[in-house]
Amino acid sequence: MADDVLILIPARMASTRLPGKPLADIAGLPMIVQVLRRAEEAKLGPVVVATDDETIATAVEKAGGRAVMTRADHPSGSDRIFEALGIADAKGQARIIVNVQGDLPTVSPADIAAALGPLADPAVDIATLAAEIRKPEERSNPNVVKVVGSPVTPGRLHALYFTRATAPHGDGPLYHHIGLYAYRRAALERFVKLPPSPLEQREKLEQLRALEAGMRIDVTIVGSVPLGVDTPEDLETARALLGRRN
Repeated sequence: MADDVLILIPARMASTRLPGKPLADIAGLPMIVQVLRRAEEAKLGPVVVATDDETIATAVEKAGGRAVMTRADHPSGSDRIFEALGIADAKGQARIIVNVQGDLPTVSPADIAAALGPLADPAVDIATLAAEIRKPEERSNPNVVKVVGSPVTPGRLHALYFTRATAPHGDGPLYHHIGLYAYRRAALERFVKLPPSPLEQREKLEQLRALEAGMRIDVTIVGSVPLGVDTPEDLETARALLGRRN
């Protein structure tokens, strides 16, 4: 485990489609603890949950994890993890911050680790993940965010744009963006201080703020998209998947 990598997992109770989802039981553990375990299994560095709810913090600590309390009024997970960074790593030791969403209980530890790969290139500010779209219906689904990028090496793209539209046009693969990010500490600090950008507001995609500000995002291509739990149906699918694993 590295001293310069810190994994932060933002988690909040407010969910209109699945109230209280961080504490929903999946294979005998609250969902937030399942995400914590996947992050720990990546063996990158310390893992901390950033939350605004005492019950989430208690569940994490009961499972042997660490949680820090943050303000309730953050507009995004990026803002929440930046506040948490100042609490969890006040001495500034962590140089790479990995943001793992708290509703990805089936995320692969290997994929979390793979997100760091592009940061070996000093020109890259932020690294993230994507998987090739295999289902035809996902190509035109606006809820499936696509990343448009130029190949850098096999399995890695330099991101040019993120969109809910079907893009790019023409023959070739389309890539489903996975909202897991690895930031250089300075890049995260710069990002959260930027105002919302025009394309970010139009597409409702926060990562466009970084691109519009001239920051470089590179993408590791992985084999599949982890299940994001947003609905009761997603929760049942996660229970089935992780129940089989156990």
